[in-house]
Amino acid sequence: MFEYFPGNYIWNLGVVATLNSGGTIDEVDRACRPIRDLAQQGSDVGTREFMASWRRVADQVEQQAVEAEKAGHRRTARQKYFRAAAYLCQAERMLSNSSPERIPTYRHLLDLMEKSFEPHTSRVEIPFEGTTLPAYFTSGSTNGEPVPTMIMWNGLDSTKEHMHTSGWPAEMAARGISVLQMDCPGSGEALRLRGLTSRVETEDWARAAVDHLETRADVRDDRIGLVGWSLGGYYVPRAAAFEKRLALAVAWGANHNWGEVQRKRLEREGENPVPHYWEHVLWVWGETDLGTFLTKAERVNLNGIVEQITCPLLITHGTNDRQISVAYAHQSFDQAVNAPKKDLRLFTPDEGATEHCGLDHLPHVAAYTADWIEDTLRELS
Repeated sequence: MFEYFPGNYIWNLGVVATLNSGGTIDEVDRACRPIRDLAQQGSDVGTREFMASWRRVADQVEQQAVEAEKAGHRRTARQKYFRAAAYLCQAERMLSNSSPERIPTYRHLLDLMEKSFEPHTSRVEIPFEGTTLPAYFTSGSTNGEPVPTMIMWNGLDSTKEHMHTSGWPAEMAARGISVLQMDCPGSGEALRLRGLTSRVETEDWARAAVDHLETRADVRDDRIGLVGWSLGGYYVPRAAAFEKRLALAVAWGANHNWGEVQRKRLEREGENPVPHYWEHVLWVWGETDLGTFLTKAERVNLNGIVEQITCPLLITHGTNDRQISVAYAHQSFDQAVNAPKKDLRLFTPDEGATEHCGLDHLPHVAAYTADWIEDTLRELS
């Protein structure tokens, strides 16, 4: 993995994710250079300075977008709004959830993101337990005809904006497949602005997503799939085991026993995904003390669950994933005995995409996943 900040895994992960999600190397360098020495003090120290430095570049790019829009250069403006949003995605992710900057920054990010949308992407609201789950819908339908659709889910610390800036929804749309990018409970806007926290039973929001898609005339309701990265490697298989309307499922990075991973992190085994880690997980799961959270986390595993998956299943994983051991990918794969088709794709250091969710070479794992989905949909037909 490209390591701009030697020894600081979390900050480096943010850099490579940005460079593989629409960021330019010059703008990322100008955001990172002023805080290079600060990075040596660890991931938690300096996150406000990280935010400020990246914000300066994002503000500059946003102003360029405004000027392009005033001049009638709408395509240029969208591209610049997109990059400004991508930079704020990563900077906001670094902040403590108690930071007074976090919510205002996220609200601004939402505005930038929607200004960047191409005509085939729109914001939607998915009815869920008396409220709604915010999402973006990128359509692969060219004339309103029903097409296959993938539901896309976050992990512990990403947002629907990370999903959109990854470029994967646009790539799928180019292949004639729509993508519903959701902020699930415990992530993104659902957590930050609506207070919806995560839960073990992810089939609850899978049901809501499928119910919503079945109301759309541009969705083939017999070709709805589900993909999720990072903690989505738990969320997706769990949902696929119980929501039988799903035609296929993809764990973009396995997460067979996330509860066990938390115990290991207490013992300093493996890398954390974000600064202020324990504060972050308590926020996501709606708990106030570590002991109660760890008890709940023990249930966040797929033992006895993946055996109930009866649709095609793909599991991808990096062999050098420093957060989630590749052993968990093998566990999920071996236990998915009732999937009519199952594939395990491991990415190696020689080819890249070997870090967590393939963030070090995101286009490589993204293309493989898209190809597998295309092939599987063809086989189902």
